[in-house]
Amino acid sequence: MSALSLGIPTQNHRDSSAVWRSIPKKELIVTRSEIEAALQAAFSLCEEAVYPLSDTQKQILLQVVVKELLGAQGENPASGDENADGANPLEELTAEQVKALLQFVKEQERQNRSWKITLLNDWLNNQDSGAMQFLRDRYGFGWLYRIQPVHLAEYYEREGKQGLKLKVGDRIEVSNGLWEWVQENGPCSREWFPCTVVGVYETTESGVSHTNCIIRFENGSEYEIQGIYEWNRFNWQWPKN
Repeated sequence: MSALSLGIPTQNHRDSSAVWRSIPKKELIVTRSEIEAALQAAFSLCEEAVYPLSDTQKQILLQVVVKELLGAQGENPASGDENADGANPLEELTAEQVKALLQFVKEQERQNRSWKITLLNDWLNNQDSGAMQFLRDRYGFGWLYRIQPVHLAEYYEREGKQGLKLKVGDRIEVSNGLWEWVQENGPCSREWFPCTVVGVYETTESGVSHTNCIIRFENGSEYEIQGIYEWNRFNWQWPKN
């Protein structure tokens, strides 16, 4: 049985300063049907107040709220199997469109903005999105909703560039290689465990800077990963669904 299933501190063979903290697991607060019912009630109130939302606005709000709330609770917010075949939605774009999108995402990240929220705000307010307007005109919200960090990371890695930076609330998967010796073809094989990012910070040691990350597992335990972008990059990945 792994240390993770026991929920006890272990010594990382690469990182002896890893930290575990036990926190009670949060219970499910709301269900998808409850979220949808609450939003439908809100839509009705808007109509009664003579401020009706368009069908597109309703769809955006419904899917975004469901995704954010259920995702924060550790639930899988996906309502369909649009990416069940494993295809990357970015493959539907031209090379020029992909390049423009990746640049846009990075620019939004530098400004500490969510690239999706920026586009959704434009769409909700019927504003032009500049170089990204083609996404709304040709592909629509359904396509945008399908894009996950793993899809962007795949293209950044192809270009040899650093992928998306982690932020609090992100869902990732980490390898048991963080806390035990892993042999790909041995008795202790590599496993992946879902968790949520609860802290990210930079630190400097001996004049060398690196980024540390604190994650929370589904059992409520927390673990600190040092060098999340540096020596431990291969020990975490974006979820594939």
